[in-house]
Amino acid sequence: MKDIIDIVGAHVELQKKEQDIVHLTVHQFAESLGNAIDAKDACTSSHSEDVAVISQAIGMQMGLALDKCEALHVAGHLHDIGKIGIPDSILKKNGSLTDEEYEVVKLHPVTGAEIVGPVTVFSGDNGIAKMILHHHERFDGKGYPAGLKGNDIPFGSRIIAVADTLSAMMQDRPYRKAIAFEHVLGEIKWCSGTQLDPTVVKAFMKISDKVGKYLSDMRTLNEDDLIAHIKTL
Repeated sequence: MKDIIDIVGAHVELQKKEQDIVHLTVHQFAESLGNAIDAKDACTSSHSEDVAVISQAIGMQMGLALDKCEALHVAGHLHDIGKIGIPDSILKKNGSLTDEEYEVVKLHPVTGAEIVGPVTVFSGDNGIAKMILHHHERFDGKGYPAGLKGNDIPFGSRIIAVADTLSAMMQDRPYRKAIAFEHVLGEIKWCSGTQLDPTVVKAFMKISDKVGKYLSDMRTLNEDDLIAHIKTL
């Protein structure tokens, strides 16, 4: 009997190690794809990484299960993967977009969901594909691509929306300079209940000081330190 127990135990341990390897590979693959998109535009350096880390931190602050937080992290890396289909003439345009150009930009969540859709681990019950598809929906229903409102928007998408807004506003764009963190916090508060889910905004504000340090030029708090801190809150 002991031999059987030992064999079963060893098999279970092997399966766990294999699962850990798969999870690590998925994360590394998602990170690489996010980096590839960010590399298309000098203005978006580290954007996908920042959205991944901040989304996971918000999820942890809100008490989500570990697997949900990990899915948020992966979706954060991949949220802009659909921008691979946007011509550089639009993506890097130095100035305001025309209405027609903006309609092209608005297609990137759909394109992103279609890109990851054939990959089972991204299109399954973890909701990663849906998070990507709906990360530009607005809490008041005025977003895209589906015009979803309130709780009809996938919860992960509502979390990514806050992280995405923060990171995007703090980076230079061809049409404006980066906005200081303190001013961005004010904008996020102002958008609570209209563009952004107020519950998610409230959770983010509780960890905003640590997120601010993570995003600072000196990177006084690295990713592992930030996640470790959130676990203690």
